[in-house]
Amino acid sequence: MITVPVDLGDRSYDVLVGRGARHRLIEVLPAGVKRAAIVTQESIGVTVDAGVDQQTFLIDQGEDAKCMETVEELCRQFSRWGLTRADVVVAVGGGVVTDTAGFAAAVYHRGVAVVHVSTSLLGQVDAAIGGKTGVNLREGKNLVGAFWQPAAVLCDTEVLETLPPREYQSGLGEMAKYHFIADVSLEDLPLDERVAKCVEIKASYVAADEFERTGRRAILNYGHTLAHALETAGHYDLRHGEAVAIGLVFAAELARRLERVDGDRVEEHRKVVLGYGLPDRLPPDADVDGLVTLMHRDKKATSGLTFVLDSPRGLEVVPGVDPADVRLALEATR
Repeated sequence: MITVPVDLGDRSYDVLVGRGARHRLIEVLPAGVKRAAIVTQESIGVTVDAGVDQQTFLIDQGEDAKCMETVEELCRQFSRWGLTRADVVVAVGGGVVTDTAGFAAAVYHRGVAVVHVSTSLLGQVDAAIGGKTGVNLREGKNLVGAFWQPAAVLCDTEVLETLPPREYQSGLGEMAKYHFIADVSLEDLPLDERVAKCVEIKASYVAADEFERTGRRAILNYGHTLAHALETAGHYDLRHGEAVAIGLVFAAELARRLERVDGDRVEEHRKVVLGYGLPDRLPPDADVDGLVTLMHRDKKATSGLTFVLDSPRGLEVVPGVDPADVRLALEATR
C-alpha cells in the first residue's frame, strides 16, 4: 500500500493507493463517527464496511446524474435518515459519485465529513483528489460546486480490473495530462506506482493553491477547456478522458499558433495521447463556433477566452486569447 499525503495544514489527509485499499475504510473515518451514508451507483458493485451504522443511497447512472436535483434528493434522504455533522458521507464510485456526493456533503448542514472510495482510474488519478466538488448545469460542466476536502481517499487498484475497457481508457486521458504537467514518463511504472505518482503530482498543486487563488492549481485543468465544451455539447459520444485527450492536442496546436511551442512539441502531445490508445482529433461533425461559445463559459475565463498553454517555461494560464486563433487551432485538430 502506498500512502500519499495531501498537505493542507489542519485539513491534511492521506490518499491510500493499492490493492484492497477499500478495506481500510474503518481506519480512516473521522474519530467519533456514528453513522455513514454510503453514496454509490447500482452499477458500481463495490461494497464497503464502515464499521458503524450505515445506509446506502443510490444515485442515477451517467453524467446526467451530476446535477442539482441529485444533490437535493441526497440531502433530503440524509435528513430523513437523521444524518448529522458528527457523521460521514462515504462516496463509493467514479468521478460522478465523488463530485456529486462530495458537493452534497459540503452543503448538507453546511458541511459533513466525506471519505472517497474511488473505483475508477479517472477518479483515482484526478476527481477524488483535492477537494473540488460540483455538479453540472445545462449551460456547462461543473459550474456549481464547492471546495470541500475529504477526510481521506482510498484508491483501490483491485477494483479497476472490473472496469469496462472504455472506462479504463477514459482514466488514461487524465493520466496523459500528467506527462505534460510534471514532465514525467509513466508508461513503464507498475499500476499502483503510476496512480500514486499522479496523486503525488496533483497533491503538490493542491497544497500550493488549494482555492485556485494564484492560478497554480488551474494548471491541473490542462486540456480541459475544450474537453468540457465537447462534453457540454453532449452529442459527440466522448468519455471525459477521451475529451481531455483531444483537449491536450488542441492546447498544443493553440500554443503553436501563438508561437509558444514548435511542431515537435505538438507531435509529442499526439504521441503520448495515441500511445494510450486515445483520440487525438476532433469529431468530424464538431461545430467550431459552438465550441468557442461554450469555452467562453469556462470557469477560468475571467478575461476573455482563457487556456492553460504550454511554453518553454512550462504550462501557464493565458487569458485574452483571440477567438480567431482558437478557431484555427480547432481546425488544426480535426
